[in-house]
Amino acid sequence: MKKLMMVATAATLVLGSSLMAQETLRILTWKGYAPQALVDKFEKQTGIKVELTFSNNEEMIAKLRATRGGGFDLAQPSQDRISSVQAKYKIYQPIDYSKIDTKEFVPSMLNAVKKNTKVKGKSYAVPFCYGTSGLIVNKKLAPDAKDYSDLLNPKYKGKISYRLKRPTLIGVAFAKGADPFAAYSDAKAYAKLMDKVGQDLIKAKPLVNNYWANGDALLSMLRSGEVTVAMGWDGGGWKLHKENPDIDFVAPKSGALGWIDTFAIPSKSRNVAAAYRWINFMLKPENAAYFTNNQGYGTASKGANKFLNAEKKDNFERTFTKADIDNIKWYPPVPARLEKIEGKILDIVKSAQ
Repeated sequence: MKKLMMVATAATLVLGSSLMAQETLRILTWKGYAPQALVDKFEKQTGIKVELTFSNNEEMIAKLRATRGGGFDLAQPSQDRISSVQAKYKIYQPIDYSKIDTKEFVPSMLNAVKKNTKVKGKSYAVPFCYGTSGLIVNKKLAPDAKDYSDLLNPKYKGKISYRLKRPTLIGVAFAKGADPFAAYSDAKAYAKLMDKVGQDLIKAKPLVNNYWANGDALLSMLRSGEVTVAMGWDGGGWKLHKENPDIDFVAPKSGALGWIDTFAIPSKSRNVAAAYRWINFMLKPENAAYFTNNQGYGTASKGANKFLNAEKKDNFERTFTKADIDNIKWYPPVPARLEKIEGKILDIVKSAQ
């Protein structure tokens, strides 16, 4: 009997040890957002196994809706795809910011995400990585181009290019001294503002070389000098700067436009503690810098720059002062009715003679 008890006890210990060893963190994320080297490092430090499922915003929403917030312990939606989904489907749980190492974060990014993911007084995400659009300028040929208003400047006639998309409308509105995001809650005010922006774009239409639709084509036009002032992404400007130091990304005076991908915890997460450990792990400066060196995107980690490789560090420090970072206009959720307003204005601009 005693021998049987000893065997049973040993079996229980083995089973308990096995269960502990099987602790997992299931992350629903974008490809590249969890580099294998960081996964290995986290697993070694914590003993927690990381399981990755790669996805995008639409699929994340669909998967979490289907399970009512189950199946994953952590997700990485864009900040502008959270509040409306949460209000309707309740697939996330509020973030407990006392469990986040907030001292590691760029304050303006953390505050923006708190604000833009708020539902009934509670916020649902933490910032991770970001990218921006602004100007790509040949500084030798257009040294004074500093803001979206220069996309309408006769000084650069025939050398201007931008997309006929909503970021152009938003950027030009900010350059006019307006705040289009503040008008999101008032459809009539927003329509009035967009109408003014549309009229400005129509008036400046003779100045435009072309409305680009393909990023590679835009870079080719900037390389050749066919275009000297354009609206584009930071990564495109940095790529050209590496080839030709005269060309670079410029954070506009009225503010670059920025997206943020976040960390959000599904409502039925089975390992919330591990989710917070991963968030804090990824925002440690040395780990955030590894991600940036690996993927190129900046992060919300305040101290990551000192760990970046020389090229990445130069890109960020050359382009963004602290004031520039704090001045980024982060995209909030877009009310559906506003997309129709923007589409109408863009069609009018496109068809105008």
